[in-house]
Amino acid sequence: QLQLVESGGGLVQPGRSLRLSCVASRFTLDSYSIAWFRQAPGKEREGVSCASSSGATLNYAESLKGRFTISRDNAKNTVYLQMNSLKPEDTAVYYCAARRGSCGLYYSTYDYWGQGTQVTVSS
Repeated sequence: QLQLVESGGGLVQPGRSLRLSCVASRFTLDSYSIAWFRQAPGKEREGVSCASSSGATLNYAESLKGRFTISRDNAKNTVYLQMNSLKPEDTAVYYCAARRGSCGLYYSTYDYWGQGTQVTVSS
C-alpha cells in the first residue's frame, strides 16, 4: 500500500512562510505526479499545485501563483510546497496526493492520499 505523509503545518502569522513536506513510503515517487490540495472548513477540496513525475511540468491554482512553489526531490522521495506571504484565507488542511500520468488539479483523479497537515494563518 502506497503511503504519503505530510508534515510542516502549524500556526503562523499573516505574511509569514511555511514549507510543507510530503514523504512517500513503500513506493518511489519518480513514477507519479504529485499534487497538493487543501480543504477549509465547510468548503470543497481545492487543487493548489502539482508536479509531474519528472518535475518538468508544474501547475498552480491561478489565485496562488507567485506565492506558492512546488518542488520535488525524487532522490529523497519527497515533494515540498513552499508557501509565502500567507493569508488567513490560506487556513486549511493541506493534503498531498499521487497518481500515475499527467499532472492535474482535480482531486477525484488522484488515487493515493496523505492524512493531511493543518495550516492555520492567524495573528
